[in-house]
Amino acid sequence: MNDFALHHRLAADTAFVADWPLSRVLLMEDARYPWLVLVPRQPGLVEITDLAAPDRARLMEEVARAAEMVRGLPHVAKLNIGALGNLVPQLHVHVLGRHPGDPAWPGPVWGHSPAMPYEPPVRAALIDLVRSL
Repeated sequence: MNDFALHHRLAADTAFVADWPLSRVLLMEDARYPWLVLVPRQPGLVEITDLAAPDRARLMEEVARAAEMVRGLPHVAKLNIGALGNLVPQLHVHVLGRHPGDPAWPGPVWGHSPAMPYEPPVRAALIDLVRSL
């Protein structure tokens, strides 16, 4: 039995994209950046080292898959990948695309400014695009 539950803050800040073999894939609700979040669907995980070795390897492969998707989107010049967890203790990995001239460039996006929500049709189209990849 898997008691996985998505942290309430992740649920509030993202939209569901897909469930991959290990991770739930989410779209961060910030239209300024192409930004996916991967959350391994196992209860009680805080750090990457909490995963068993085969699942750590699977997570890295899923991060690479998400990174290639984000990297292929328009205007992405650089990827930022991180598992910070300072505000949300549940293990999750951010995969986001950056470009010179984005609102936080060249600094970090975390805490830079309030998110700008997607217009619903744009969100739906981006989710469909990621699912098709």
